[in-house]
Amino acid sequence: MHFTLATAIITLPFFVAATPQRVEQGGTSVPLSKCLSLVNAKKSVNFEVPKSHVALTRAILCDFDNFEKNTGASHPSAVKRARKRASGRLPLNPFDVGAGLGPWFGTVSVGTPPSIYTVVFDTGSSDLILPGVDCDDSCDGHVIYDPASSSSSVNLREPFAIVYGSGDSAFGQQYTDNVTIVGLTATDQTFGVASHYSQGFRHHRFPPDGVLGMGFRPLSEYNQSPLFQTLVTQGQTDEPVFAFSFTDPGPELYLGGTNPNMYTGDFTYAQVTEEGYWQVDINSIMANGQNLLSHVTCIIDTGSDLIHGDPEDVDVLYKAIGGALVPDDDRFYSFPCDAVPSVSFIFGGTSFPISAETFNLGPSPNDPSYCVGAIVASNVPHWVVGTVFLRNVYTAFDVANLRVGFATLA
Repeated sequence: MHFTLATAIITLPFFVAATPQRVEQGGTSVPLSKCLSLVNAKKSVNFEVPKSHVALTRAILCDFDNFEKNTGASHPSAVKRARKRASGRLPLNPFDVGAGLGPWFGTVSVGTPPSIYTVVFDTGSSDLILPGVDCDDSCDGHVIYDPASSSSSVNLREPFAIVYGSGDSAFGQQYTDNVTIVGLTATDQTFGVASHYSQGFRHHRFPPDGVLGMGFRPLSEYNQSPLFQTLVTQGQTDEPVFAFSFTDPGPELYLGGTNPNMYTGDFTYAQVTEEGYWQVDINSIMANGQNLLSHVTCIIDTGSDLIHGDPEDVDVLYKAIGGALVPDDDRFYSFPCDAVPSVSFIFGGTSFPISAETFNLGPSPNDPSYCVGAIVASNVPHWVVGTVFLRNVYTAFDVANLRVGFATLA
């Protein structure tokens, strides 16, 4: 069904297959899946999962090359990189349902007649990528896009090759086709059709078929309009805004505005400081009542779960709350399980606390009396704020006004 000037909802339930359902706001609910366990059989943190996530989040740095290619200027944060990285970004691996970690993914349909694919909704990248009919066995288990099966498919005869900072990659050909999400259709949308997925995209590690980037055009490998911006340009949405709620139960992506049933009060807005990522400034970071860090640049990334910060900043934070590095690791910190710190991010002068439930990843495998914190040290040029924080707020992404809004959950 086609909606003209519609406002649409994607609800994000857990790892179930379901028929899309109509909701009162006129949108359609789309199932979301996630798997793999953050907690091992001994009820302590399974470090293989978050460690792989750290490597994948570091890979977002490669998008600086796309920014420079598309704009002709270096990204202001790029000078802070330790080394050059190739273009593109790889979403994180699937994590545990019970822990409330992602990635969060739902369905889109592509082609004429349409075929349905699962994709991660990722504000940390800007391109749509799907596995193609010419893909080797690296795409086994995924739903395959076949251009010959769609009368609206056009081969642009332009290759793409995305090599991520983690070493994973995807390459293939660029196509255009009609892409529909909850009844809103973008015609002639450019996307990548992969002929090879590396290990990070293998089905046992990454259940979704592909990635739907919701960042800005300067990050695009194709230098083309991202899907949501195409929907706005083609008049498919009521407003140039989309919003996420990661509450359990009932998480949702809302397209074309915000869902007033999901939040209370007014939004506090942070202005985008560089159009590429959803990059904004955190006024300050507080822990246990102490103002520890000020004027912290970050990106708001729905494709990441943890919060990644500069190692020196993260060390300052944990030392102030009595935390310490996990033995034999230079990224994860732990703290006494009976003293979970109170951590808040200040945006636009408003304090948004991170709940103890989301900050605490679980007991350390080294010492079960200590728990692992969700803020981790990473060699990134700016902080990456993932769903560990976003689960505590309702978040609106305003494309027209270049700002991110936060509101209290209903």
